[in-house]
Amino acid sequence: MSSKKHWLETTFKQAAERPARFSTVSDMEIEPLYTPDDVPGSYDSALGYPGEFPYTRGVYGSMYRGRFWTMRQFAGFGLAEDTNARFHYLLAQGQDGLSTAFDMPTLMGYDADHDRAQGEVGREGVSVSSIHDMVRLFDRIPLDRVTTSMTVNCSASILLAMYLVVAERNGIAWERVGGTIQNDMLKEYIAQKEWICPPRPALRIVTDMIEFCAKKAPRWHAVSISGYHIREAGSTAVQELAFTIADGLCYVEEAVKRGLDVDEFAPRLSFFWNIHNDFLEEVAKLRAARRMWARLMRERFGAKNPRSMMLRTHAQTAGASLTAQQPLNNVVRVAIQALAGVLGGVQSLHTNSMDETLALPTENAVTVALRTQQIIAEETGVTNTIDPLGGSYAVEALTDRIEREAIEYITKIDAMGGMLAAVDTGYPQREIAEAAFHYQRQLEKGEKTIVGVTKYSVPEEIPIEMLRIDPAIEEKQVHRVRRMKRERNQAALKDALSRVAEACRSGENVMPPICDAVRNEATVGEISDIFRAEFGVYTDPGWI
Repeated sequence: MSSKKHWLETTFKQAAERPARFSTVSDMEIEPLYTPDDVPGSYDSALGYPGEFPYTRGVYGSMYRGRFWTMRQFAGFGLAEDTNARFHYLLAQGQDGLSTAFDMPTLMGYDADHDRAQGEVGREGVSVSSIHDMVRLFDRIPLDRVTTSMTVNCSASILLAMYLVVAERNGIAWERVGGTIQNDMLKEYIAQKEWICPPRPALRIVTDMIEFCAKKAPRWHAVSISGYHIREAGSTAVQELAFTIADGLCYVEEAVKRGLDVDEFAPRLSFFWNIHNDFLEEVAKLRAARRMWARLMRERFGAKNPRSMMLRTHAQTAGASLTAQQPLNNVVRVAIQALAGVLGGVQSLHTNSMDETLALPTENAVTVALRTQQIIAEETGVTNTIDPLGGSYAVEALTDRIEREAIEYITKIDAMGGMLAAVDTGYPQREIAEAAFHYQRQLEKGEKTIVGVTKYSVPEEIPIEMLRIDPAIEEKQVHRVRRMKRERNQAALKDALSRVAEACRSGENVMPPICDAVRNEATVGEISDIFRAEFGVYTDPGWI
């Protein structure tokens, strides 16, 4: 049997004259052929079986033969009751988990009646200022049977407190409430830039939430360690993997320093990845992520519970890959990305709608996005075999390479003193900016292609239906918030807010007093203002 080298020099003799080919979305060079020569050694130690360490082939033994992934479409716009109606529509269409998008004022810790909220209320997500909004948002939703994901970070502690108090009001014990809150503040300083206070106190609040949920809401994932926005900011797949795993290591280190046993909280950590266009690279990235996390948790932290080593993950198709030009093409992009997520072994998936580059998704567009997942699950047959691409020379070689290059990044970050120190120096921020700049230059030079934009464009676009937010929504929400602020028990509110401030100063876990504050009708903005007063306001140091 001839070797790969012999094949390249004979059958593929033009290889030397042909330019190298690279990943469609990164600078990873792709070989024209993969053979056993590219996957040295035995598969046994690196692969194993699904549900067994190091989980390369999946965190559960049965994977999709046991149950499909959770189909969790992102939704949020306008008033709480508007989003509640979309939630009920999606559940009726077969969605089995909720995912909540909040508007920019809520994400940044401002109430709807704040000057900085003008023009943004309900625009890109649902407006939530008080417990009353959260009650409307989850009206008639069985919080003990439907899991909810909330995409919010610097005000995450407040939104989680509101969600738990809504469950409490509905007679549901916190132990029965399941879901995830993103709450990944390190990622914010690296990529998304939504923050209130500096990194160190923000990390303290995240750790408070990990500790609180481990003890009070054991089915709740207190942080979803997110590579999604790192990738959206322009990182490569390797950078997304490396920086996200490094963020996770930092959260584990902080919780262990707090005195928590790693096996007490690690089983409730979860991850969130971006699924981009390069199909095999994305499959390999997910497989490498599971293997890296399993080994790091066992070797670095001495985890003994297998669930502490399992990287369970949500994923979302790549928003940055969607185009405003020829938006119907986005249906194809999303379907291919979703298939990569499924073949990569995700536990939960959101598929973007074709119109998201233009406006909030319409009901028709979000239905097509959900049906994309359902067709993959019910019609393609890819769920019949666990890790069907496992053992592919190409996939295994890419998995090994992505892991190796990501570990190199993590080694550099460790040498800096960990991710918090790396963020303070601007290291990951610069690496992502350089990758994004390089990709843009490749597009401009014609070295990479975006179908319908850089090639195959058309002179006139076909108009599509768009969802528009009525400006009157903002006026209605502002009126609600102001009336609530006038009518509540001011003495009880003042006392509750003072206890939040004292917890910030004393080092006490902030979650119990925040829960009490939202019971007494404290708003997102008022509690965020305490963070601003006690911890200071962070401004971008401009590393890039």
